[in-house]
Amino acid sequence: MADIERVFGIEALSEEQKEQMLQESQKKPLVVLPLSRALLLPGQLIPVDLISNHAKAFWEEVQNVFSNKFPIPIVILPTKRPVKQLRKKSDLYNIGFLSAILQKHTREDGTPSLWLEIIERVKVQTIESKPRKKVFYATITPFPILPIDDKQHGVFLKKIKTMLLHYIRIHPNLDKRAASEFVDRMQRLEYLIFGAYHFLEATPEEEYQILQLPSLQSIVDHFINFLTTRIKMIELRSEILSKVQEDMDKQQRDFILRQQLKIIQSELGEGDEISELKKKAAKKRWPKHAKEAFERELEHLKRIHPASPEYGVTMNYIEWLLALPWQHYTKDTFDIHRARKILEEDHYGLEKVKERILEYLAVLQFKKDLKAPILCFVGPPGVGKTSLGRSIARALNRKFVRISLGGVRDEAEIRGHRKTYIGAMPGRILQGLRKAGSSNPVFLLDEIDKIGSDWRGDPAAALLEVLDPEQNHSFTDHFLGIEYDLSTVLFIATANTLHTLHPALKDRLEIIEINGYTRKEKLAIAQGYLLPKVRKEHGLKKQQFQVSEKALLDLIDFYTRESGVRQLLQRLNSLARKAVKKLLENPELKQVSVSKKNLRSFLGIPRYTLETYEQIKTPGVAIGLAWTPYGGDALFIEVALSKGKGRLHLTGSLGDVMKESANIAYAYLKSHADRYGIDPWVFEQIDVYIHIPAGAVPKDGPSAGITILTALTSAFTKQIIRPSLAMTGELTLRGKLLAVGGIKEKLLAAARMGIQTVLLPKANAKDVEEIHLKDLEQIRIRYVEYADEALNLALDLTKTTRQSQQWLIEQLGLQQGVEKA
Repeated sequence: MADIERVFGIEALSEEQKEQMLQESQKKPLVVLPLSRALLLPGQLIPVDLISNHAKAFWEEVQNVFSNKFPIPIVILPTKRPVKQLRKKSDLYNIGFLSAILQKHTREDGTPSLWLEIIERVKVQTIESKPRKKVFYATITPFPILPIDDKQHGVFLKKIKTMLLHYIRIHPNLDKRAASEFVDRMQRLEYLIFGAYHFLEATPEEEYQILQLPSLQSIVDHFINFLTTRIKMIELRSEILSKVQEDMDKQQRDFILRQQLKIIQSELGEGDEISELKKKAAKKRWPKHAKEAFERELEHLKRIHPASPEYGVTMNYIEWLLALPWQHYTKDTFDIHRARKILEEDHYGLEKVKERILEYLAVLQFKKDLKAPILCFVGPPGVGKTSLGRSIARALNRKFVRISLGGVRDEAEIRGHRKTYIGAMPGRILQGLRKAGSSNPVFLLDEIDKIGSDWRGDPAAALLEVLDPEQNHSFTDHFLGIEYDLSTVLFIATANTLHTLHPALKDRLEIIEINGYTRKEKLAIAQGYLLPKVRKEHGLKKQQFQVSEKALLDLIDFYTRESGVRQLLQRLNSLARKAVKKLLENPELKQVSVSKKNLRSFLGIPRYTLETYEQIKTPGVAIGLAWTPYGGDALFIEVALSKGKGRLHLTGSLGDVMKESANIAYAYLKSHADRYGIDPWVFEQIDVYIHIPAGAVPKDGPSAGITILTALTSAFTKQIIRPSLAMTGELTLRGKLLAVGGIKEKLLAAARMGIQTVLLPKANAKDVEEIHLKDLEQIRIRYVEYADEALNLALDLTKTTRQSQQWLIEQLGLQQGVEKA
């Protein structure tokens, strides 16, 4: 205290001043200063900062009453809750201290502070509050600590010091030096006890319990009990920590021994594989029959010597049983809006496919146990069939598995081999499920139309069970020999054509046709999907690599010839590689731009020419439209006549179906020759030659029937077919036109060539409705039901008379036949 007086220039009160203040303070209420500290001692000097609202209100009230006439008597009362939460007088304890404000000063940081001297412990008689001013007044009476004799004082002092030093020694986090120095320095019991509470981690309630005791004897007794409890708590904590450490040491020792044991067993070839298999099986969720098979094979394994070949076969079988995700399913996402967004992000167009997937999601949300459909995407290469399966998996939040069936000829590829064979394993279906890690993935069967068959069996026949929702809940693989439920798997097949597909397999599939893309669609896909993908794969930023719209259109027209966009992606990758090379060779170059003008410098001479319509000036030539796996194409069907014996010659690498179409067209024309002004005897004296150019390319299909008939009629009547006209349709002997496929591709081919009019079978009107006609604005479509309608639109048959046959007689030197009555 002397140091405080010397440093701050504070003069403590004399004993007479303290006695006088004690007497006067009992006559009138004093202002209360609430403090959270409970243990103070008479004669102690303490600083109090005026920070809280209650402290500031207290000082304002003191100034109003005493006007800075120091020393000022006040009452310090400990609070039952933090000072900031003080609301009413019941929040104050009734034992406190009479104190005197000796001085007010300001700290270096500007905080106002008071210096107080503790005079005596007091008990509150009454207490009043002034809510508006947030201050309390209290009347008090002295409550001094009753002393003990000097002999007892010395005994207790020594005992408490010994206990405190023991507590300091065993406490793990205490500043032992500072605490020990404090204990050695204190020579008065009350100072030692009250000061020790600060490092004994006592709560405010525990401090007040000792504050309200009347005598030093009771304070000593209470403190000894309190300190004994604290020492026991520390010792118990130390004991627990010691036991935990011992347990950890034992666990570590056991771990090391087990590791050593494993190494020894490994060296001796005596690993505890059976126990490991049992542990894995205990965590497995699987049906009863699979569990029984595991337990049966495990018992068999125990009886086999590890050196036996059968041991490896049985172990392989058990490991496959454990590896398959029997009853493990991923949780489906039924958010249709999210699924639609994902499908739109990944693919442009394909509205029918997207709607079918969203329909499946919607029904699945209503009926949780819906059997998964077996979808089959059919379309030319590069239109996004495989990537669409991956998007469906992402939309459903399922795992994705893809297997390629192209060239598969062995049934065991699907069903697996018997486990007794060396190197036997399950078929590709179960292998895919193991790879996915769940029993409800999206399973893509790619190129299902390219499955073959030989003496080892027919894989397509094995797929019949896999792709039948009524049977695949009990699919049996030859390797496992037990049933596996495939009913929750969403199978998706892809194919380029359905002609080579097994009829029974085709019957189990829900066919969804994916047609080729139009020129505008390819441009949109390139700008919105392919270019960003190419930039990302090559580490290019958008501003570093630009391809203009006109350059993209030239890429589509002159450097690719496809229904999809696979070749287009390859060309863009080539451009990106060349752009990266240019940027590295020339560090000052900031951007590589590909335009219509410089495209040729990047990719060289165009690989294709853009086919355009050329006006036909020769009779006997008609333009037909054909479907190919790479999109639509135009066929120029040529007919030539020569003197002969009535034979029909077909050239141009034609298939059987197309040859039949030619024969039907020729037979129809012969049987209706009178209708078109052709003398029947003409057919007996001439040979007809039908040729379709590009002779090295195989051609087949029935859709050229009406085109062949039109070319034949044009040749026999010597009429040139109306300009800018193309047609397609299957012809019957009755002259009726039947519907054909590939309408969208054929119309796109016509648009690409600049054709203005296309004749289609009336039965194909429904197919045209599904096509965006804005891509075919320049084409006029005429629907015909019979051959006569088509011929009247293609030729001017009103001018045809028998006299028009004179050119045949003159040119070919025919002998005019005699008409019979």
